[in-house]
Amino acid sequence: MKTEQLWIRGGKVLNGEIEIQGAKNSVLPILAASILNQEPVKLLRCPKLRDVEMSIKILKSLGCQTVWDGDDLIINAKYINNWRVSEDLTRQMRSSVIFLGAILARFGKAVCSMPGGCELGPRPIDLHLSGLREMGVEIQEDHGELNCETACLRGCEIVLSTPSVGATENLMLAACGASGVTRISNAAREPEIIDLQDFLNACGADITGAGSDIIIINNKNNNNQDGELNPARDGLNQAGEINNQFRGLRGCTYRVMPDRIVAATYLYAAASAGGEIFLKNAREKDMAVILSRLRECGCEIIANSDGIGIKREPGRRLKAPRETVKTAPYPGFPTDAQSVFMAAVLKAEGCTVFEENLFESRYRHADELKRMGADIKISGRTAAVRGVKYLKGASVACTDLRGGAALCIAALAADGVTRIDYLKHIDRGYENICRDLSALGAEITRREI
Repeated sequence: MKTEQLWIRGGKVLNGEIEIQGAKNSVLPILAASILNQEPVKLLRCPKLRDVEMSIKILKSLGCQTVWDGDDLIINAKYINNWRVSEDLTRQMRSSVIFLGAILARFGKAVCSMPGGCELGPRPIDLHLSGLREMGVEIQEDHGELNCETACLRGCEIVLSTPSVGATENLMLAACGASGVTRISNAAREPEIIDLQDFLNACGADITGAGSDIIIINNKNNNNQDGELNPARDGLNQAGEINNQFRGLRGCTYRVMPDRIVAATYLYAAASAGGEIFLKNAREKDMAVILSRLRECGCEIIANSDGIGIKREPGRRLKAPRETVKTAPYPGFPTDAQSVFMAAVLKAEGCTVFEENLFESRYRHADELKRMGADIKISGRTAAVRGVKYLKGASVACTDLRGGAALCIAALAADGVTRIDYLKHIDRGYENICRDLSALGAEITRREI
C-alpha cells in the first residue's frame, strides 16, 4: 500500500509572503450550523482540509447538498432528511459531536456515536450532554451510541463548569432551535466563537456576547404569536418533507476568519529557520499572547491591517522565554500552539519550560523531536526544553495534527533531510503545508513511497 512522506532539507532561510487559510476551528462548527439553514449558504475560501471533507460527508449523509465553486463551498440543507450520523463518520473526527446541537435544533432528535479524532488523552463531552439535558433533551447512552430526543428544546440558563469551546458551540447551535432565551455562562471566549456568532447572526439569528464569558441566544422564531412554545419537531411530516414548524435560518455568503494557529505555525517556522515573512490576513487581535512570546524570544514583529510579519536574523539564536509557557483557555496561550512553539525553541539559548493544562497527552511529539537531537525532559504536565546548537534530520512520524506541524518546524532548522510519515494528521488542519512553506523558500517535497 502506497503512503506519502514529507521530505524537508533544513538550512534554508524563509522569505516571502503567503495568505493564511480559513480557520479549521471556525469552519467546522459553521459547517454544522449550516444544518439550520433553509436556504443555501456559501462559505468563501473554505479551507480544503481532511476534517472539512469529513464534515461534508456527514452533511451529505444527512441529506444536504454540497458543491465546491473553486475555493468556495456551497451547502444546501433545505432537503435534509436524516438525524443519524454513522459510527464510521463519527469516529474519524473528534469535532463530529458538534453536529448534535444543530441536528437537535432541526429535528428534535439525533443519534450519533461517541467521537474520535487525535489521541490527546481523555476529552469528555460531559459538558455538551449536561447542557443539552438542561435544554430538555433526553439522552440515552448505549454501547457508545448517543440517542437524543426532546419534545421541545427550551431556552434556559446554562453555567459551564469550564469554558469548553466545543460545548459552548454545541449549545449555541441547539439554542437556535430552542424556545425563548438561552444564556450560557462561563462560555469559551475564543475568536472562533465570535466567528460562529457572526455567521449565525448573518443568517438571521439573534446572538450577543461572544468573546465574553456570557453568551445570550434570543430565539424569537420558536415562540408562536401567543408567546407559547411550539410543539415538538418531528423532523419529517407524512409527505417526507421538512416539518414547517422548524422555521430555520436564512442563507448567507460568509468568509471564515483566518486560522490563527496556522498563522502561528508559519511565524514559528520563520523564527526557527530565520528570515523575514509576511502572512496576509493574519489578525493581530487574535494572537496577542503568541506574538508577545515571539518578541520575547528576540523576533521582530510587524502587524497591521493587512496581516502580520516576522523577522529573525539567521545568524542569531533565539532566546528562551523567561517565564513558563502555560497553556490556558483564550486569551491565554493556546494549547494548539504549544507543540509548534516547542519546535521553534529547540535551538534557543537557555531553557524553555512548558506547562500543559488542557490535555494529558499533548507531549507525544517530544519523542519524535528527540530523534532529531532535541533536549526535552518531561515530568507530568511539564516539559523543559534546553536549547541545543544543532539538530539533525531524521525519520519521524506525526503523532497528531499540531505535533506533525512541529516536526516540520524542527526540520527547517535541522542539518540534512527529515522524512515525516503519517501526513493524514497534518492534512486535518493544514490546507497545503508543503505549498505554503515552499512559497516561503523551504526545500520541502511531498513524495509517494
